[in-house]
Amino acid sequence: MAEPSPRCEPAHVRHLARIADIALAALTVVFFVAVALATGVRSPWQGTIPLGLLLGVLLLVRRRWPMTVLLLSIGGIFVFHLTGHWSPAGWIWPAAVAYFTAATTPRVRWVAAIGLAQLIYSAVDFRWVLGTNPTRYVFHVAGEGLLLVILIAAGLTYAAAIRWRERLRESDSRARAAEERLRVSHEVHDIVAHTLAVVGVQLNVAADTVQEDPAEAAAALRLAKDVRNRAMTDLRSLITILRDSPGGTAPQPDLSSLDTLVADARTSGLEVTLAEHGDRVAVPALPAIAVYRVVQESLANTLKHAGASRAEVTIGYQPRSITVEVVDNGRSVTGGADVAEGHGLAGMRERVSALGGALTAGPLPGGGFAVRADIPVAGSTA
Repeated sequence: MAEPSPRCEPAHVRHLARIADIALAALTVVFFVAVALATGVRSPWQGTIPLGLLLGVLLLVRRRWPMTVLLLSIGGIFVFHLTGHWSPAGWIWPAAVAYFTAATTPRVRWVAAIGLAQLIYSAVDFRWVLGTNPTRYVFHVAGEGLLLVILIAAGLTYAAAIRWRERLRESDSRARAAEERLRVSHEVHDIVAHTLAVVGVQLNVAADTVQEDPAEAAAALRLAKDVRNRAMTDLRSLITILRDSPGGTAPQPDLSSLDTLVADARTSGLEVTLAEHGDRVAVPALPAIAVYRVVQESLANTLKHAGASRAEVTIGYQPRSITVEVVDNGRSVTGGADVAEGHGLAGMRERVSALGGALTAGPLPGGGFAVRADIPVAGSTA
């Protein structure tokens, strides 16, 4: 009968399992010999102690070869009884741990069949008591049968609990992977949207000035190339995350990259002012990335859709929260209609909500568009 291959487990789990096996082996030897001696067994070295040692030693490899350990344990008990020795421990109890371990494997039907066969043999072997003390006989056979049922049921329950725990761990792992991929998709959208907005503006500048002012056209193309290169670096980092090999990833842009972000928008023809209140250095990593992405997406939307000439970015750093506000002077919405929320605004809202914050976005009464995000800092990890 082929044995199932053992599962790969962490080193500390294997260490604890080894300690448990040694303890069970020692307890099996001690209790088997102690019960035998307490019930009047003489000369324990002639059968009792060797059988106890065999049962104990077999338990040291019960996890690797559960069925083999069970069969060898039962074989040892048969030899013990057939050579004229007797123990009040009976037939099932000395192999209790082996039965339990084998019942946790997919071969539980074989375990039940083996146990039933051993139970029938023990009932026949103990029949000499039936004529003198039938009550003792009934209690002995019923007790061994009940013990066998309990051991198999316990093994099945333990195996079911292990499978449930593994499924739960796998489900949690898939959920974390899905959340990470969703986060990466938001990052990709933000990077691509900002890059296309800035590069598009610079290409238009280059196309308009290539005849009259080649130097300005060349400068616009250089800026477009720089923005594209930075975007490619970020995208390579994110693709590495998607491939589950984060060792070579570059750090995500944070507050230290705000100046570059604003400079790119300015060179695209948008007059941007950046006003910061408080200390940006003390902001943890997750809120810092969120602040950067909110400003990046807001400026990208302003460049692509608003037709604005000016944008004001205001960031307030408080001990427990960060307030981000981006206001432009772009076109007002005709008739006061609501602005359709695309992937950019939805991504910003989800990113801020994931940190426990709130984001509002909409047209201003006098014209223009405003985005405001309140991002908590307390409980975030750097």
